[in-house]
Amino acid sequence: MNYAELYEKIGYTFKNEAYLNQAMTRTAYARENETPMSETMDALAVLGDAVLDLVIICEIMAEGEYDKGEITRKKIDAVNMTVVRRIAEQLDLPSYMRWGKGELRMQIWTSGRVSAECFEALIGAAYMDGGVEAATTIIRAVRTPQGQTP
Repeated sequence: MNYAELYEKIGYTFKNEAYLNQAMTRTAYARENETPMSETMDALAVLGDAVLDLVIICEIMAEGEYDKGEITRKKIDAVNMTVVRRIAEQLDLPSYMRWGKGELRMQIWTSGRVSAECFEALIGAAYMDGGVEAATTIIRAVRTPQGQTP
């Protein structure tokens, strides 16, 4: 797959595109195409969720917030499913995903959780490819026009 347009949108080019391919591969697709489960997005989505939290918390603290409750509230506001889903849609991540046949038929990406997982997997892949710096680059590139973090 050609990821040139995605790279432009996220402000990062993968050194090892295998991580990005993994992030774009759904379990249903893997099962239908005899692809090993180790090459699907699931683990990267879990990792990406944690990395997204880490980066956002660091940015909140860098802005001068040190109250535990406020950090938690701001983080929750910044990475809730609605925000992360919107980012996935703005990046047009569903068009890069390898979907299972049933998922395609049901257009499963219209589910907020599924779209959010796609973005989380992208962040997890970026972390594996280039560490926290790569993930931070993408997160900063996809900020909303109001200057909010995802």
